[in-house]
Amino acid sequence: MAPKKAKRRQQQGEGGSSNVFSMFEQSQIQEYKEAFTIIDQNRDGIISKDDLRDVLATMGQLNVKNEELEAMVKEASGPINFTVFLTMFGEKLKGALEELLTTQCDRFTAEEMTNLWAAFPPDVAGNVDYKNICYVITHGEEKEE
Repeated sequence: MAPKKAKRRQQQGEGGSSNVFSMFEQSQIQEYKEAFTIIDQNRDGIISKDDLRDVLATMGQLNVKNEELEAMVKEASGPINFTVFLTMFGEKLKGALEELLTTQCDRFTAEEMTNLWAAFPPDVAGNVDYKNICYVITHGEEKEE
């Protein structure tokens, strides 16, 4: 495999998509990259159980069970490179956004959540345009590009 193709595949991850980068502002991506670098203790570009164990130990959690670490790693569809890491945060963000909209202030009903996801369906890679959703919720209309 040519070096450029190998690098592109490593950046995208197994089954990953570069579209995930459009979900976040550049400053957010940089912050996630810094967090990824901290967690990737052995600097191999993949977050493993050993990386998680090491970073948790630096935070004072010394007795983390192997099963807990395995469960964390298994949340990903494959090896956790940066793109997969970012995708996982995007998925968590979707769940957090949905929880926020259904439990805080003017709560969304289940029907309103269904309508929201119908109006803003994920793309083929499962990514959602959170910036646009938040804009519509706060301004009542889609912004013009």
